[in-house]
Amino acid sequence: MRSKNLCLSFTSLCLLAAADTAIAEDWQYSLKAGVANAPRYSGSDERMTAPVLGGQIVSPWGIFLDTSKGLGWGYEGNALSFSAYVGASASRKDKNQSLHAGSNRLKGLGEIKSRAQLGVSAAYNLGGVIVGATLEHALKEDDHKDTGKAYTHLELNLGTTLYEGRFGSVDAGLSSHFGDRNYLQTWYGVTTGQAAQSRFKAYKAGAGNISNGMNLVWSLPISEHTQFSTLLDVQYLADEAGKSPIVERRLQTSVMGVVEYTF
Repeated sequence: MRSKNLCLSFTSLCLLAAADTAIAEDWQYSLKAGVANAPRYSGSDERMTAPVLGGQIVSPWGIFLDTSKGLGWGYEGNALSFSAYVGASASRKDKNQSLHAGSNRLKGLGEIKSRAQLGVSAAYNLGGVIVGATLEHALKEDDHKDTGKAYTHLELNLGTTLYEGRFGSVDAGLSSHFGDRNYLQTWYGVTTGQAAQSRFKAYKAGAGNISNGMNLVWSLPISEHTQFSTLLDVQYLADEAGKSPIVERRLQTSVMGVVEYTF
């Protein structure tokens, strides 16, 4: 879960900083590879390091295929940018696995499986400060009653460029995450059935604010087609999420370093 969300945070912040770019006249391709260090799951005090691999293809008509979002269509004008896409939601294991979010501590809660997800994202440039929002809805997954319900997640962003010069650029963003009742219950709740099979007491989570935080991206061009970027993301779990018995640490920090090649 965390690696996917880190990639989305990285992509969103870079898109916000470039919201005044016109739509491409040619096909655009990009590949990225790197490494991320993050909590094993949202609320964990254990950490994991995992590779980050991805890519994107954008057509002259705005249709794109992005490993972090899926298949969609986007538009970037002088001030407004917009995209709509269909892809796969995040997932979580209830055991330690090197390439997947999750932990042995969650044993008995069951796996949160990835399922089809619909998303829309928009951003507007207010003279150097970019306001953005991303709404994602994951469809129902029938095989797991406790963790298979459809859910909705909303992220609100404020972003700006702090520095741009010979040492690249530094972009900063503030973000708040919100979820409906099914989202909070899926990722932070514990049903009576799960409580009977795990170390946790039952916990019924309600809709509301999930977390609030900030992120920083430093991007350094290496050549005409290659750049290196680092991301620092800090989130504080709030309200219903922070009170969950599965949460060991409310302050969650993640870092990622990526080399991206465009052609």
